[in-house]
Amino acid sequence: MIQPVVLCGGSGTRLWPLSRADRPKPFLPLLGDRTLFQQTLDRLDDRDLFAEPVIVAGEAHTFLVEQQSANHSLIVEPAARNTASAIALAAARVERDAILLICPSDHHIADQQAFLNAVAKAELLAREGRLVCFGIEPDGPETGYGYIEKGPVLGQAHRVARFVEKPDEATAQAYLQSGDFVWNSGMFVFRADTFLEELARHRPEMAEAVQEAIANGSQEARGFHPEASAFARIEAESVDYAVMEKTDLAAVVSADIGWSDIGDWNALMTAREAAGFGLLAGGTRTIDASHVMTVGDDRQISVVGLDNVIVVVDGEDVLVLSRDAAQAVKNLAADKSK
Repeated sequence: MIQPVVLCGGSGTRLWPLSRADRPKPFLPLLGDRTLFQQTLDRLDDRDLFAEPVIVAGEAHTFLVEQQSANHSLIVEPAARNTASAIALAAARVERDAILLICPSDHHIADQQAFLNAVAKAELLAREGRLVCFGIEPDGPETGYGYIEKGPVLGQAHRVARFVEKPDEATAQAYLQSGDFVWNSGMFVFRADTFLEELARHRPEMAEAVQEAIANGSQEARGFHPEASAFARIEAESVDYAVMEKTDLAAVVSADIGWSDIGDWNALMTAREAAGFGLLAGGTRTIDASHVMTVGDDRQISVVGLDNVIVVVDGEDVLVLSRDAAQAVKNLAADKSK
């Protein structure tokens, strides 16, 4: 049986003003009535395949986890230290030979069966001692994602040749044309002990601090609380930088699962279009306008003479943006996230 680990650390700054520090992207119903977090749990609800998920979240969001999940095993991070330490906390709390499926809580996956097929392929490699990431087959020269270059064939997967940062458009186009690159989804499968061994090899200080935080932590009503002072010694680092880019055990399973990280308003609009959801909030009026999405709180929104725009109304905040400027919203959120 596979042990899912659901990470609830995303802030979703590119989805301001709807996503804020006290109600970040995972806990918003952006695609249907259930939130992205709840949809993640729904995806993992088959108890013949998956154990009850372990959820890793910060103290500020434990009440949202409790509101939106009936049963949960919760690890409460003493501080935000990115994904490497969050995954390590979960790995240190389960059986050493457990196969972990690492799932961000704020992604959308349209094809459940394709997702399960990819998990099955990754599980086989993980049992052989591989650290497996899911690579998404690109459908365009996307500059908002990191990429993975596929190396030699490894069964139904590939060795990882290298991880690359978010590219400029020309580089992304070259990656797309080569056929050798996939998007880095941020989803992983590996044995708990394999991951912890590789973390100790490449980030020994982090591994030691995590083990100390777990050993001296406490189980409370609202979840397991690692010891704060030990955890505070950890430098924030993603799992990609800390382990995946350095290990010799990395493999990538290519997956066409209808994936989106819903990383900005344009990505949400694309996902809504693909899923057949309406793009206009109730009460929206448009005249001579096309390719428009509106998100509002029962406020009347009118769009006239504009194409490829998104309008978001949340309380007293109003955001109007062109689709191709969606990445820049994070600059607004920096001082308006409260």
